[in-house]
Amino acid sequence: MARIELLTDERLPADKRAQVQALEAQGSDTGVMRATAHLPEMFDAYYSFYFPAHQVGIVEPDLKELVRLKIARLNDCFT
Repeated sequence: MARIELLTDERLPADKRAQVQALEAQGSDTGVMRATAHLPEMFDAYYSFYFPAHQVGIVEPDLKELVRLKIARLNDCFT
């Protein structure tokens, strides 16, 4: 199975680094954002669509995150 390298802070563009670090300071998992940062247009699409969708709705964000992590684990994905 192919693996995508998660960009370190040093390799993230400055604007992306600020977004990632702000979320990590809140305790959020930023693996997907670090993976999509290889393609800035994917990062921007993720940050403008998925992330807001994750934060609103009738299901609490914490539960959505637990479900996402369980699905990732079942698929041997560790981001």
